[in-house]
Amino acid sequence: MKKLLYIGNELESRGGASTSIDRLAPLFRKEGFQVKTASTRKNQFFRLLDMQQSLLENRSWADLVLIDVYSTRNFWYAVVTAKLCKILELDYIPILHGGDLPLRLKKNPKLSAELFNNAKLNIAPSKYLYEVFQQAGFTNLKYIPNSIFLKDYSFKIRRDLKPKVLWVRAFAEIYNPMLAIKVLEELLKEYPGAELCMVGPEKDESYKECFNYAESKKLPVKFTGKLTKQEWTELSKDYDIFLNTTNVDNTPVSLIEAMALGLPIVSTNVGGIPYLLKDQENGLLVPYNSKSAMVEAISTLLENPDLAENISQNARNQAEKFDWARVKEDWKEILLSE
Repeated sequence: MKKLLYIGNELESRGGASTSIDRLAPLFRKEGFQVKTASTRKNQFFRLLDMQQSLLENRSWADLVLIDVYSTRNFWYAVVTAKLCKILELDYIPILHGGDLPLRLKKNPKLSAELFNNAKLNIAPSKYLYEVFQQAGFTNLKYIPNSIFLKDYSFKIRRDLKPKVLWVRAFAEIYNPMLAIKVLEELLKEYPGAELCMVGPEKDESYKECFNYAESKKLPVKFTGKLTKQEWTELSKDYDIFLNTTNVDNTPVSLIEAMALGLPIVSTNVGGIPYLLKDQENGLLVPYNSKSAMVEAISTLLENPDLAENISQNARNQAEKFDWARVKEDWKEILLSE
């Protein structure tokens, strides 16, 4: 079986949100692949060094290198890693994650061309990024979606909704968590019983901003911090609407999970999200950073039980396409090829 060296940001073991490498590496091992990973280092400079050291130490062991590619600062990890792979004559496969990768292609065209054209293959977990890269002239592409274990998500049909809203994401500025609190504040004017639960680890100052604002306004917001998947999916049974406020995104696993649970989703229509959610069919889409549009969408769900029920059921049906039992066959086809 192939030996895989997986380079990415292993955040979960140090209290961060689960990333692609955290999820995929154990799954590949269960399928019989030998997998080594890097890096769990918190300091970004030492993380980069650890990644390169891992490449050098395993250059004779690894059959293939997988590289998680993000669009912001972590993009440079991928660039440096790919350059070293080329020097060491190691085949590598970038896995495209960053919601702002289209912008990165425009800002750094030469580096992007070198990184992605020299790859054995580029894996796009969303049809959005697949199309963006295709339009940019890249042909060595394969769409393999993010996956879940469907059996881990207990489906609950939602029909007669209460204004109980759930938000699940890392507290980071690009995910615009403050918008969720502003939406609740507005929602309370029409629905005094409205409440919000925010689940996720603290990534930047946005957590303190959200917490302090909710406290100062005495808003009914519950901050749970980071929860395990089992903990937050169990918690979700007490909520009827899933809110996604992000300004930049690809195809977040949290949305696929919410769909599997049957939670009607109100989301911004940025990045790859319209490729996952169809407005009025399996979710409601609104412009980014629009408090009024989000409040109106939530009100629409609360006042239209038939619509809520249809969205809930359609979302579950869509989520079934992302079950690991299906997705793993695509991965095995790629990883086992010569």
